[in-house]
Amino acid sequence: MAEQLSDFHFIRPIWLLLILGAFALYWLIQRQENVQERWGKVIAPHLLRHLVVGRSRRWQIRPVHLVCAVFILGAVAMAGPTWERELPPFTEDKAPMVIVLDLSQTMDAIDVQPTRLERAKQKIGDLLKQRPGARNALFVYSGSVHMVLPLTEDPAIMELFLFSLSTDLMPLAGKDATAALKSAHDLLAREEVPGTILFVTDGVERKDFSAFLDHSSTEQDQLIVLGVGTSRGGPVSVGNNRFLTDASGRRVVSKLDVEALKALGDETGALVTTVTVDEADVKWIQRRAQSHLQIVQQEQAQTRWRDFGYYLVFPLAFLTVLWFRRGWTVRWAPVVFLMIALSAGSPAWAQSTAPQAADSSILADLATIDSPYSQPQPLTLRQRFLALWLTDDQQGRYYFERENYALASQRFQDPFWKGLSLYDNGDYESALNQFALLSTAGSFFNLGNCYARLQKYEEAVASYDEALAQKPDFPEAVANRQLVAALIEKKQKEEEEESEQGDPNLDPDEIKFDEKGEKGKKGKMEMKPEQMAEIWMRNIQTTPADFLRLKFLQQAQAELKKNE
Repeated sequence: MAEQLSDFHFIRPIWLLLILGAFALYWLIQRQENVQERWGKVIAPHLLRHLVVGRSRRWQIRPVHLVCAVFILGAVAMAGPTWERELPPFTEDKAPMVIVLDLSQTMDAIDVQPTRLERAKQKIGDLLKQRPGARNALFVYSGSVHMVLPLTEDPAIMELFLFSLSTDLMPLAGKDATAALKSAHDLLAREEVPGTILFVTDGVERKDFSAFLDHSSTEQDQLIVLGVGTSRGGPVSVGNNRFLTDASGRRVVSKLDVEALKALGDETGALVTTVTVDEADVKWIQRRAQSHLQIVQQEQAQTRWRDFGYYLVFPLAFLTVLWFRRGWTVRWAPVVFLMIALSAGSPAWAQSTAPQAADSSILADLATIDSPYSQPQPLTLRQRFLALWLTDDQQGRYYFERENYALASQRFQDPFWKGLSLYDNGDYESALNQFALLSTAGSFFNLGNCYARLQKYEEAVASYDEALAQKPDFPEAVANRQLVAALIEKKQKEEEEESEQGDPNLDPDEIKFDEKGEKGKKGKMEMKPEQMAEIWMRNIQTTPADFLRLKFLQQAQAELKKNE
């Protein structure tokens, strides 16, 4: 934000002189309407004050005010306010980008649904769509660094490997951002044009700040960090709806250190932001990558400042509509209220302003994000009215009490009530992830209910036991536990009965051998190279994770041997 304020200026400042004209016009009209000053030299003052009919003391907006407002807004618009540069039109983006994805275990935290890693992969996929024809490379890192793909223009092969990534592919635990930065830089050093290194991570440790600072001060490649997670944090999933625990058995909660990310940007010069619900973050990254290439390759004069004066056309048009006949005054309170009511919560308004908000260096707290695949739905007039006066949780309670659980789950920010809304709406998987953020007896009870609805009875019993450990006097948990335990016993008996119906180890009634034995003729199938390549690619596409796991393990072992 400070950097943007320092760059703020007007492209055509001479137009600001119109503001002086607005003040002069206002002074002249006020002087002309001053009856005492006009008649003071003709009528005695002690008589004049009894002859003048005074104006109402209540202040009203008059046409002169609208004219002055139009003058001032028009002057600012014509002056061209700006604070950032933009690419010349029809510029083709050829800037290479190396995407460095964090695959440490904390990326499996569920504070961002469904997990941080899945959200990160979705954002990278969206970024690839914003860069048609551009070259992108993909690295992953935890305790070791591995290149998944070199620079390529093929988004299909990139997405194939991207969406097969998981944290269990990494051979070493940790979060070595310094080594990841070095590997990405070594790849870009071979390029003729400057590129961008994009870190997608849930945090950079302070011991790595020096490496980021050295790179920013000595290299032309741009550094961008996209933070994934929330400051509230969430438990770390280990698969099968289980979560990482510490030595005492409590769940490990991973939080996004927003202050550390801010410090990283301030101390190293790296551009830092966090993920957003819409594509504002992706567009922000793409604009930075394009602008960086232009600024480094061309002279400063060949780039141009973005003219934000065009956005003032809308308030100017509104003022001109109001000022349509002489002597008309405006009741502003209902007009302003109607504008706010019509614009609050509007998806079109949010999409038009979000990219500008993402341009700032202020990090967004993502605790309000629900699902990476859900988009805000259009709001009714009543919903917009409620949004003016009620908090998100109050709106959620309003809809919850009226059994509109789908809308309540979108409004609630409190994980407990959000989980209840999702549960009543039948979305047990999402409700489970919300209750997993808490460690109270009530949350474990509802967690058990979610497991039971999903027919994961063993996990349900374990959750009820945890609830009873915290609150022994919990009759609902006792009753539900007994019911689920009975279901487990019934399921076990059914499995035993099925196994007793047929024993696969019984002696066969008759054994027959192939009379031809080895007398059959052996055949030979010849395949063209194109067919072999197709089969090889099909095998990679079906098991890219296994291919990467083996590759990463071999690379890590080779690196360890080299360091010995």
